[in-house]
This record gives sequence, structure tokens and C-alpha cells, in this order.
Amino acid sequence: MKIAIIGCGTIANAAHIPSYMKNSDAEIVYFCDIILDRAQAAVEKYGCGKAVTDYNVVLVDQEITAISVCTPNNVHAEISIAAMRAGKHVLCEKPAARTYAEALEMKKVQNETGKTLNIGVVNRFNDNVNLIKKYIDEGKLGDVYRVYVSFRAHRSIPGLGGAFTTKAIAGGGALIDWGVHFLDIVMYCCGDPKVNTVSAEAFCKLGVDMKSYKFTDMWAGPPNYDGVYDVDDSVTALIRTAGPTITMNGAWAENIGVGEMYIDFIGDKAGIRLQYGADFTLYTSDLEEITPKIETRDHFQNEIDAFVRCVQTGEKLASHIDVNIVTSQMMQAIYDSAEQHREVTL
Repeated sequence: MKIAIIGCGTIANAAHIPSYMKNSDAEIVYFCDIILDRAQAAVEKYGCGKAVTDYNVVLVDQEITAISVCTPNNVHAEISIAAMRAGKHVLCEKPAARTYAEALEMKKVQNETGKTLNIGVVNRFNDNVNLIKKYIDEGKLGDVYRVYVSFRAHRSIPGLGGAFTTKAIAGGGALIDWGVHFLDIVMYCCGDPKVNTVSAEAFCKLGVDMKSYKFTDMWAGPPNYDGVYDVDDSVTALIRTAGPTITMNGAWAENIGVGEMYIDFIGDKAGIRLQYGADFTLYTSDLEEITPKIETRDHFQNEIDAFVRCVQTGEKLASHIDVNIVTSQMMQAIYDSAEQHREVTL
């Protein structure tokens, strides 16, 4: 299968490209980036493909079967839609788009063209997450009636003044960047329940005075003090679903020097705390604490392998836009509730 990488930045080099390189059924033919040097660097690093700056060059090549969209959020919908209409299958990095409306248009075009459109919610291919889902499906936790989500860091706003902190590009801040993964894990493990109501507040506080902002970490940096900072650096929400109630607290930056990255699944028979990106502990009603030790594989490799396979076979993955659209709807409701300062009913 001949593949093109659209966007040759961090996530492409950290995950998509190395995973395709390890898949014997995939061959990367194009590296596309608006910065030619970045695309050329990928050609030289990986020893394959051709560097281009215009993704339309990729789309008119009939040999290309599929693309990975690894660009900033503001062109996720544009490129994915154009690719599907050109007959290509698409794996688009998370979030699906900046807004629910954009994600709905992507879903509409996927349904019209029949081409695969998967979203890069990589935790659906994480072995520990899938074991948690298995436990919940088997009833080990009983009725999972409440879930608590925490993704909180001290002061680690990414790339202050850049794409991550510019709403017109990213669509949002801590919620759409980190929260999308946490909320998606909850929805996946709990069977993607219908969302009923959302009550939320989002805050743009600590990075507003950019030059005085002190930080412990700034991935995607360095800061651009002439740029824009108009996104949420912290967010809190109460989400009622047809399944559990979800309580969420998230922050790129807050004046608490202890990070928290975990999800609690609380059932009437047992509970689970998942440490994000790591293992989990099962707490039983008999006061046992069990941390399963399983052999885990790289979840990005799992995701890419599954994408290649589903294009070959027509299999519909759990990351398909038809499923993932619910997370886009939920995040839009969180932002709408925060803006209107009232509960939103879906």
C-alpha cells in the first residue's frame, strides 16, 4: 500500500512514520509539508519517498492509496475531505477537527465516498485500555455509574504564542489537545454512550500575560511573544451520559505543583484507576488491589497496523469517524457550555 504523510512535524516523526516503516504492507511515497526543508529532512532521515509542499500533488497520484494527516488542527477537515473525494483512505490525527460542525462535514463526506476515515485516538489501540474495556464489558466492575478524569499539569503550556495557543488554528487549548484523549478513553471503555447534558467552564488565565508567564516545561516551544494566546489553559466539566456520569478537571497549567494524569472508573462491584499511558489498578469490593502485568505493544504501531489492515479488508475500526464523532460533539458542548455559562442539552 502506497502511503503519503501530510505534515512532517512532531507526531509524524514520533509515531506515524516509524510505524509505517515497520509495516511490511506499507510504503511511504510522499512526505508533504508546507516547509520544504522539513519534508526533505524526512526523506533523508528515512531513506524513502519524495518531498513536496502541496498536498494536491499527492491527491492526483493514482498510486497513493492512503494518507496520514499530521497537520495542525485547522486543516484536518480540509485535507481529509479533499483526500476522500480524491479516492484516498485517511487516518487523521486527533482531534478530528476544530469544531463539531467541521467533524460532521468530515463524517458526511466519508459516508458519501465510502473511503476509510479513522481519527488518531490512539488509546483505543492501547493494550491496558483494551483490558479495562474487557473488564467493564464482562461486568467485573458491575454498574459503572461514575467516572472521574484528571489531566492536570503545573505550568506546561505548549508553544506559547504558537499554533497550540491560537484558537483559529487549534480550535481550543487543554481540552482539545489533552482532554480529547482522556474523554475518548472513557467513551471507548464505557461503550460510547449517548451524551445527554454538559455543564462546564473553561479558563484562559495563566498564559495571557505571555512575557511574565513562568513555566516548568514548554514542549512545542519556544515561546513567540508576538503570537496569540486565546485558548483554555484549564477546564472543568460535569457530563451526564446514558451510561456513567463523567466529572473532568484538566489543565495545561495551574498553580499546583503536582501533576495528575489518571482516570477512575467507579463501579458498584469494583473500581479501576488508570494511570494515563501506563498500567492500572483494580480495587475490588473484597478490598483487594490488583495491578495486572501484561505484555504491551506500542499503541501507535497497533494503530497504524490496524489502519493498513482495515483499508485492505474493509474492517470498520473503533476509531472510525462514525464512532469518534461523539467525542467531538462532547467537546463542542463543553466549549459551548463554558461560553454560555449554562448547562447544554444535546
